[in-house]
Amino acid sequence: MKKLLNTLYVTSEGAWLNKDGSNVVVRIDGAERGRAPAHLLGQIVCFGRVGMSPDLMHFCAEEGISITFLSAYGRFLGRVEGPTSGNVLLRRSQHEATRDAAAALPVACAIIAARITGQRSILARALRDHGKRMPATTHEALSKTRDRLAPAARRALHAPDMDALRGIEGDAATAYWHAFPHLLRAEGFTFTGRNRRPPRDPVNALLSFLYVLLAADCRAALESHGLDPQMGFLHRDRPGRMSLALDLMEEFRAPLAERVALTLINRGQLKPRDFRHEETGGVFLTDEARKTVLTAWQERKRTTLRHAFLDENVPLGLIPQLQAQLLARHLRGDLDAYPAHVWR
Repeated sequence: MKKLLNTLYVTSEGAWLNKDGSNVVVRIDGAERGRAPAHLLGQIVCFGRVGMSPDLMHFCAEEGISITFLSAYGRFLGRVEGPTSGNVLLRRSQHEATRDAAAALPVACAIIAARITGQRSILARALRDHGKRMPATTHEALSKTRDRLAPAARRALHAPDMDALRGIEGDAATAYWHAFPHLLRAEGFTFTGRNRRPPRDPVNALLSFLYVLLAADCRAALESHGLDPQMGFLHRDRPGRMSLALDLMEEFRAPLAERVALTLINRGQLKPRDFRHEETGGVFLTDEARKTVLTAWQERKRTTLRHAFLDENVPLGLIPQLQAQLLARHLRGDLDAYPAHVWR
């Protein structure tokens, strides 16, 4: 099994990265602020104005360490990587399967069923851990939505076509996000619905930032197993869109991104003052808040759980890699169906 490699996140404006032996060194204003052994890294993610030496970029390409550049707000800018590890036959099978509605639909159904089950699990966990202390109206609202999502997941698994599947997904998402405000227990945080580009409130700003991190991990997982991250089963093709990475993300939005967001807010690790409001109406995390989020993100990825299909305990951060591997096996014909990861 592929070992769980770390991601080095560089958030300081003006940071400079260089190679020192087999280490990646981070310098700010000429002073060394940190270093990481390269053999422990799977990717480097840079936010804002971050530079690096050509020697380090060459070294990362040779060692299979991808480098992702994001704007200071988390918008994807570009990615540097070495030769693709996949083979042309796998990618050809992927392209043919995504064009064939009969082949693409079962994969998309499994992914959306897993997404809805993850949403239901978020609500069920809140009721289990905090239900006795909830107001009756909150408890009732969460219970009704939880019970509504269970049959929705079953319908998604057996949707007759892609349009019907998207309709089921949309209805489930509307119900879930309508219930989401009841999950926020900290004062000063409100949520009236999902919004982005730019996010217009702290909760959406946090979710958007976490989704960027998740997208980077999913793209790296797919590429490491030879899959084309732009050719998806569920999300339609669009120039520049990582459609397959967005597909894979659906399985992990609840257990990774949304769970981390709720934990940070409800435990008081983030306060309203940790968000910056711009004149344009956009809301973004402060630099210090981003560091808090990145620490929580890495900790969550180290959480161990049992993978139902493989029947073994694995870190949560490794599961995107495993799912990418299982998808590749399905496309090669080794598995009759794609076993999406269902979080319970």
